[in-house]
Amino acid sequence: MQLHLNTPLLNSRALSQLSGSNVWLKMDALQPCGSFKIRGIGLACRTYYEQGARRFISSSGGNAGLAVAWAGRTLGVPVTVVVPETTSARAKELLHLEQADVIVHGASWQEANRYALTLKGESDAFLHPFDDPLLWQGHATMIDEVVASNVRPDAVVLSVGGGGLLSGVIEGLQRNGLYDIPVIAVETEGAASFRAAVEAGQPVELEHINTVASSLGAKMVCEQAVRLVGLHPVISEVVTDEEAVRACRRFIDDHRVVTEPACGASLACIYEQKAVLKAFRNPLVIVCGGATMSAEQLFSLYGGA
Repeated sequence: MQLHLNTPLLNSRALSQLSGSNVWLKMDALQPCGSFKIRGIGLACRTYYEQGARRFISSSGGNAGLAVAWAGRTLGVPVTVVVPETTSARAKELLHLEQADVIVHGASWQEANRYALTLKGESDAFLHPFDDPLLWQGHATMIDEVVASNVRPDAVVLSVGGGGLLSGVIEGLQRNGLYDIPVIAVETEGAASFRAAVEAGQPVELEHINTVASSLGAKMVCEQAVRLVGLHPVISEVVTDEEAVRACRRFIDDHRVVTEPACGASLACIYEQKAVLKAFRNPLVIVCGGATMSAEQLFSLYGGA
């Protein structure tokens, strides 16, 4: 039983005209729980269920936790999600809507994660938000779908937080023989843990996160994301919060789909016509989505400008 949708692959007239290139959009914002996370989380939940798991535990108050809750409800498995105190009321509301048991613990995701691990019993499965080979395997299916559509991009643009999407997309490119297609990994300035890891050659823990793109707020990326930099062409790009938010707003007008600023980071590469894209004529942007910010909240940022 596949828990994710095969999402549309759109050729964006608006973004193509703006950039002077042929821009493709993989619309994973249209997944049933609002983000790409259900691809990997869905595969992991299904696998653990088949192995005997009868409760799912997650430590994410964002899109990963929501994907676990959606998968659990679909499979008929109870879900416990431990979220930090900073989790928005909207995110908690969405988790409750999916019938998850929500526990608030700790000031950060790291603290919530440590507590969530203590809850795991013999018949439970723990779902990490981004650091699990099953997640990468599931996320890779978006590239399988692009290839099945007979589209061959010359670059893939995506947002990077903990590195799960990056790891999955590279797995998808490589298993389809697309070893030469570079990945442009985009972060916001206040959550640039991947840029720090690339510069150091190993995962580096940021002292703090300071960004409206809360879904990118992993203080340290997974080791797999750093390892893949040596095995596949990856380009690190950083945008501002304001650029990410502005991209989300423009995307609503152009494609009538609401995304959160974490997704807006990758879209900002196109909308702001970043120099990193000038060499590419057929880029693919992963519209990763995000359900934890409403349109009203999005338009309230930066004075509604």
